[in-house]
Amino acid sequence: MEETIQYLTAAWRDEAERRLKAELSPERMNHITSSMSNIYLNCPDGQDKFLFFRFEEGRFAELVLGEGEPPVAEFRITGSYDVFARISRAELGSQRALMTGKLKLKGNMVKALKLAAIADRLNKVLATIPARY
Repeated sequence: MEETIQYLTAAWRDEAERRLKAELSPERMNHITSSMSNIYLNCPDGQDKFLFFRFEEGRFAELVLGEGEPPVAEFRITGSYDVFARISRAELGSQRALMTGKLKLKGNMVKALKLAAIADRLNKVLATIPARY
């Protein structure tokens, strides 16, 4: 059995990057060029954190984990740590979380709807990381 990694730590980010690079081909990502910042509110340590993803022509380009203001991104998704943790455990779909107001999205809604399947592929990879929440 794989060792669990604390969610949203440097070790988790490193594992997420490794898996995203290995499992998401440009074809699987529909050759998109886009960026997204997930803002995690009310983390267990009392801080707000962000996870910034960037893809160029479908290739995974960057994953940044931090506190404070995230890098500027095409899409900004804000929600509580608990909601993002449920999505990462595959207990809640990201589209359902958006539609029910558990997550807030800023960005081009038409493009966001087109990229919803891509976000699901990304979340499915992240859900494979054995994590402690």
